[in-house]
Amino acid sequence: MRTLVFGDIHGGLRALKEVLEKTNPAPEDLLVFLGDYVDGWSDAAETLDFLIELKKGQRCLFLRGNHDQLCLQWLTLGAENPLWLQAGGLMTQQSYKGVGTATRKQHIRFLESLEDYHRDQDNRLYVHAGFTNPKGVVHEYFPKNFYWDRTLWEMALSLDPGLSKEDRFYPTRLKQYREIFIGHTALTKIGITTPHKAGNVWNIDTGAAHRGPLSALEVQTKKFWQSEPVYQLYPGEVGRN
Repeated sequence: MRTLVFGDIHGGLRALKEVLEKTNPAPEDLLVFLGDYVDGWSDAAETLDFLIELKKGQRCLFLRGNHDQLCLQWLTLGAENPLWLQAGGLMTQQSYKGVGTATRKQHIRFLESLEDYHRDQDNRLYVHAGFTNPKGVVHEYFPKNFYWDRTLWEMALSLDPGLSKEDRFYPTRLKQYREIFIGHTALTKIGITTPHKAGNVWNIDTGAAHRGPLSALEVQTKKFWQSEPVYQLYPGEVGRN
């Protein structure tokens, strides 16, 4: 059984299908999706349809991203956060044109069912963004940090590569888990387009919403697969650029 971790999709369903074809998961493999399924490319509603169907024949774990929560607020309350619209929400709105009430309700149930984080039996943590409590996720005071925080990744990036978890200066927050897998902050912002490890934190967001590919990483071996740069799969669109 493999555990495959998928980075932020942002409505790039064509890229997701490409990566799934390359990973060729068996039914017993666990697919962990780190969130941000919508907001960017034109297949937001279609991506949710696909993921809902995928779970019927595949072991899947779906985490909550900040864009998923913003989309849920729009679907349930009609909340049109201007920043959300500028950050891909407008493309999500357009993807829902012609989508019926029954499908919208199904998507709402899916988005409401997303998990904030997951810790596996080997003490690996999967979370969209991060957490701030030094004692770990179960002690987090502000649940929104699970899908909004960037300080965890900033902390990991700032570590001296030679620093080990046994060192007394290694951050207590990071010591709580064997490994941490996140998305949320696109690696393309620092010129990286493959999954990247800093400290014991793996960032799988390789910028699919922007000019990068969508990535999936096998947890056990760290082998990874990628789509073509997603913008090439959506000619004429700009994503979140």
